[in-house]
Amino acid sequence: MGTTVSAYAATSATEPLTETTITRRDVGPHDVAFDIHFAGICHSDIHTVKAEWGQPNYPVVPGHEIAGIVTEVGAEVTKYKVGDRVGVGCFVDSCRECDNCRAGLEQYCSTTGMVGTYNAVGRDGEPTQGGYSGAIVVDENYVLRIPDNMALDEAAPLLCAGITTYSPLRHWGAGPGKKVAVIGLGGLGHLAVKIAVAMGAEVTVLSQSLKKMEDGLRLGATDYRATSDRETFKDLKSTFDLILNTVSANLNLADYLGLLKVDGTLVELGMPEDAMSVPAGALVFGRRSLAGSLIGGIPETQEMLDFCAEHDVRPEIEVVTPDYINEAYERVLASDVRYRFVIDTASLRS
Repeated sequence: MGTTVSAYAATSATEPLTETTITRRDVGPHDVAFDIHFAGICHSDIHTVKAEWGQPNYPVVPGHEIAGIVTEVGAEVTKYKVGDRVGVGCFVDSCRECDNCRAGLEQYCSTTGMVGTYNAVGRDGEPTQGGYSGAIVVDENYVLRIPDNMALDEAAPLLCAGITTYSPLRHWGAGPGKKVAVIGLGGLGHLAVKIAVAMGAEVTVLSQSLKKMEDGLRLGATDYRATSDRETFKDLKSTFDLILNTVSANLNLADYLGLLKVDGTLVELGMPEDAMSVPAGALVFGRRSLAGSLIGGIPETQEMLDFCAEHDVRPEIEVVTPDYINEAYERVLASDVRYRFVIDTASLRS
């Protein structure tokens, strides 16, 4: 039973991803099946397949920035029809019953935890496999609608990188009159800049060097500072209402917390390898907050897609074919992409 589709999978932490086949489940009453047209490459994919976030259940087909066209819907599906343009992000299920799930915060499901799009176990007891493949079957409640005026290849990265930055910007009130700093100008950071600007905030990029300064200003930032220059931390002391940290390096948090106004918040989006050290004084003497944020729930992700379509916020992408995945991984690790790789999965659909 089920449908066999082509995919690219990791079989170990050290071997390259290779083409294989996987089986997608038959379409159930509430399921949506769709052909995958594009899948973004997220750094989380690399962390997972290289076993940097624990031992994965190999073989793993990564990919949780997925965009495509509906090919079949279950008998009881009401939200989608064949031909619709849809996407799937970082999770494909949750308990649906806890307070967080009922509030549309499925990413914080407090009972079973969200079911990841890959390297997790679905309700059927089978491993979940992601978007580096030709097709997928997902419950309709975890499928997103891609606006008609948004290209599928541009929509894909929004389903992780986009919502990861949109959610904290919205939650902590980025908007007119607010000063926002974005640490790092990569896959997440470039979208954080674009979205914050679209929300009406004044945006500064904080990067190790000035080598991407031209890009940062083109994306809408009004200032771009090098954190390797100690004068940056003196010049910008007590400046920002909100800082988003999009990098996974262990930073000197006291320096960055000092850039916040009273009641300002620094939100961690990256996951540093080592524990973070936070001097109490950096929080106490400015009533500052250190927080974290994880992607977004289904309602907020749909809101983000609609917002980006309305405000013409698009990720900057480089489209590649599946046989380039391993090289793309090396380039991500070398920070040699501006700013998101997206896989054209046409060859996996044939």
